[in-house]
Amino acid sequence: MLTFLSKLSILFFEFFKTGLFAVGGGLATVPFLRDMGAAYGWLSEAELANIIAIAESTPGPIGVNAATYVGYLVCGIPGAVVATIGLVTPSVIIIVLIAKAIKKYYNSYLVQSLFKALRPAAIGLITAAGFSLLLTSLGVKANFLRFTFSADWYSLLKLGIYGVFVFFAFWKKTAKIHPFFYILTGGAIGAILSL
Repeated sequence: MLTFLSKLSILFFEFFKTGLFAVGGGLATVPFLRDMGAAYGWLSEAELANIIAIAESTPGPIGVNAATYVGYLVCGIPGAVVATIGLVTPSVIIIVLIAKAIKKYYNSYLVQSLFKALRPAAIGLITAAGFSLLLTSLGVKANFLRFTFSADWYSLLKLGIYGVFVFFAFWKKTAKIHPFFYILTGGAIGAILSL
């Protein structure tokens, strides 16, 4: 059984690692959160989906909100503080170092190439996290390493309704609509379907 201090040190280390390698923003932390849940039993897939939903719909960066929430689940307020500090520490260190060098080398071909190389990695992490979150929220169990897929009729119905909603949102080119509308509409659809 892990002691309180060992849980805090694991929280710091895991979120430090997440902050160091989750390139692309908050949703890029989802694969790391999933790995933590599997490795330490801190959260299930359903809890992960809830954490992301809460982190997405509350003010502040998604990754920081998720780290704070997981830390609180594991060790209360001290865990929330330690997980949040662990997540942001690599960014602070890296940004301070980069800010000094970027002024001098920003126009360098090597620096520009590095930025271009990071974009696809960020897109890949965010896409994987979004797709995984979609399947989890719909109750679909998929294992792409073993090529298995299972879903009940209710999950497929939800997928169809959300698919129609997304299709019309993009078809009507509703990019000018505030994201809060999508949050409210998604929440309303979820509430109706859960009745």
